[in-house]
Amino acid sequence: MKNLLRLVVVLFTSAVFAQAGHVMQGVGAVNMSMGGASTAQPLDISGALQWNPAAISVFDSKILDFNLGIFFSAPELSSSLPANMLYPGSPAVSGTTLDDRPVSPMPALAMVWGKEGSKHTFGVSAFGISGFGVTFPQDTNLPMDLNGNPNPSWDPTNSNPINWPQGLRGFGKLKSDYMLLQVGLTWAYEITKNLSIGVEPTLNYAALKLEPNPIASPSMTLGYPVSDKASAIGFGAQFGIFYHSDGGIKLGVSYKTEQQFSDMTFSNTYLDGSAAPDVDFKMNYPAILSFGLGYSMEDFDFALDYRRVDYENTDGFAEKGWTNTGSVKGFGWKNINILSAGIQYKGIKKLPLRVGYTYSSNPIDSELAFFSTPATAVIKNALQFGFSYSINDNFMLNGVYHHGTSDGETSGPILDPMMASPTNPYGAVPGTNVSYSMTTDMIMVGLTYKFKK
Repeated sequence: MKNLLRLVVVLFTSAVFAQAGHVMQGVGAVNMSMGGASTAQPLDISGALQWNPAAISVFDSKILDFNLGIFFSAPELSSSLPANMLYPGSPAVSGTTLDDRPVSPMPALAMVWGKEGSKHTFGVSAFGISGFGVTFPQDTNLPMDLNGNPNPSWDPTNSNPINWPQGLRGFGKLKSDYMLLQVGLTWAYEITKNLSIGVEPTLNYAALKLEPNPIASPSMTLGYPVSDKASAIGFGAQFGIFYHSDGGIKLGVSYKTEQQFSDMTFSNTYLDGSAAPDVDFKMNYPAILSFGLGYSMEDFDFALDYRRVDYENTDGFAEKGWTNTGSVKGFGWKNINILSAGIQYKGIKKLPLRVGYTYSSNPIDSELAFFSTPATAVIKNALQFGFSYSINDNFMLNGVYHHGTSDGETSGPILDPMMASPTNPYGAVPGTNVSYSMTTDMIMVGLTYKFKK
């Protein structure tokens, strides 16, 4: 039992890699295979609990759903300097660093209690709903050592300045690890046989580690420190309305409030091992408004969702720029739009097949791209293929394959707080560039168990 509890803790506190900003596009194999669309098309309990608490009213039995995915990501970080920047006559410099982070698990656990003839349905869920993480190693192809001695074998065409050591005005090794686990308790009530409402109080746990930690003020001689993993507890809620007509048309709307967190307190250490001052940082989870349209006929289920994610009014994301001590205020992200669509074909006995697509706009302005180098998990287009197999009346096996791409680079100038001024508020360094792109792949399997009535 102790080993099982340790496994559960490890799974649910692992980094979850989001697909739309830092918001997971879906939860569980079924919902992911529909592109995350579930606000008005509750094909499974995990998708309904995540996107519209009112929609669990369609389930009239006790159901348990567990999913586990393996996530692969391939971020790339590039930067460049113009000629003559290092010293008079120096060549232009550019390079790319590949992420060397291992694969990550993605768990999801949900349960619903429904009863035929009852107006009340209850649910509980534990989902990893947000996260990002990169590990870009320090560049070893350097123009000089920390004492200023030139490196005669230096290749400026394959050298990434942003990953140079801090002594050469780079970040060195760049690493981040963020996750958010959300536990929800859901109640849905049928006002009529076609109309339901739902409410879901949520309890959240978030953890963040940064290396180096740009939230801390740098030392003039020691640079930015490295942080330990800081954590915080947050609270929020989600509300929903769900309508399904007798003709197969379904409508849904839900609103997830901003998840309010306590401050994260980072204990920091400089690279030479000396202690750096602790620093507090508040990073909430944004409010999300979702609208859904669904339609079901004999062999097909269609789903379409639109979401609006409010980063511009969320602590940690709304703030931008430098403090007067050279630390970063926040990410400075814009609001984003997410479109999810999916179709399920049920014409094969015991083997429903699904295809889903997800589009997300980019929350990162080019002039602020530098601030988001630790959080490059921005996927513009994602495609999913999934299936279910009915083992018997009680067990259903579910699976999905996901592939996502950023569809080009997010790029902007390198920023330096020492160059910030009223006419150059973010300290853009002329002629420089930093950019990142990413692809993602995931395989997830799930098992749904319907208890005997």
